[in-house]
Amino acid sequence: MSELPASVLFVCSLNSVRSPMAEVILKSLHGRRIFVQSAGVRRGELDPLAVEAMDEVGLDLTRHRPKTLDELEDGFFDLIITLSPEAHHRALECTRESACVVEFWRVPDPTLVEGSREQRLWAYRQLRDLLFARIRERFPPLPAPGS
Repeated sequence: MSELPASVLFVCSLNSVRSPMAEVILKSLHGRRIFVQSAGVRRGELDPLAVEAMDEVGLDLTRHRPKTLDELEDGFFDLIITLSPEAHHRALECTRESACVVEFWRVPDPTLVEGSREQRLWAYRQLRDLLFARIRERFPPLPAPGS
C-alpha cells in the first residue's frame, strides 16, 4: 500500500456538486490526516440535491462555499483529482512547472439527468456512491496502530 498524500485538491467545473462531494467524503474517511480542498474552474452555486444526497449518509455539505482555482489560498497540492474534462485541462495548465500529480476520474455529472425530482436525486446518489468507492480504493484506510 502506498503512502497517503499530504494534500489533495478535487476540481470540477463549478465546485457545486462533484468536487465538494468528493472533498467531504475524503475528509470523512481520513479526517485531518490529509489536507483536502475542492475548487472549480468557474464558481457555481451549491446544488441542493448534492446537499440532500450527502445528508442521507450523514455528511454535511451546507457549510461548503463554492470557489474557483484562482481563489485558493494555497496553490500547492501533492495530488489534484479532476472530475470533469474542463477541470482536467485547467489543472494540467496550472501544474506544468510543479511536481504535483494530476489524476482524471471520469465521473457522471448528475445535473445533466432530466426527469422527476426522484430520478434526478437518484443520479446524485449514484455519484455519491461512486465517489465513495473510488475514494476508498485510492485512499485506503490506514491500519490501526499496533496491527
